[in-house]
Amino acid sequence: MEEAGADIEVTSVGIVGWEGSPAASESVQAAAERGIDISRHVARRLEPRHVADAAVVICMAGEHRQAVERLVPEAAGKTFTLKELVRLLEALPATPGPSFAERVTRADELRRSGFAGNPMDEDVADPLGASLDAFRAVAWELDEWCRRLSPGLIPAASKQEVS
Repeated sequence: MEEAGADIEVTSVGIVGWEGSPAASESVQAAAERGIDISRHVARRLEPRHVADAAVVICMAGEHRQAVERLVPEAAGKTFTLKELVRLLEALPATPGPSFAERVTRADELRRSGFAGNPMDEDVADPLGASLDAFRAVAWELDEWCRRLSPGLIPAASKQEVS
């Protein structure tokens, strides 16, 4: 995606797991069923440089957000769970023109002002060790939340997708 000529790169790292391990076969299959190829994914452990390099850090669970904040405390303002960030962005007034970074900043300001969102539904379940159907359910959930995330962060890209 591009915003005002800037490339947006999405990467994945984790706070637990085995460095260099492939995605679980169930993850690969569930993603493939949704048209996404993650067969070459290789796990990487979160390091402070990953957080420093990121414009926004999106976590799957509150415990992951807390781990990022412990590792790099100054990144708290750009670290969210996926569901938290989507809800914050959807609650912001629709104003044209804010950049990607400004939208992240506004989401954090709204969060700090007391916006509660839905704290009882903040995490995406980790299906590791569960059935293929559990992986499919998580893949569906991630797809739905990411579809909602895109227009909140990059409205122009979302309009192009609809055209």
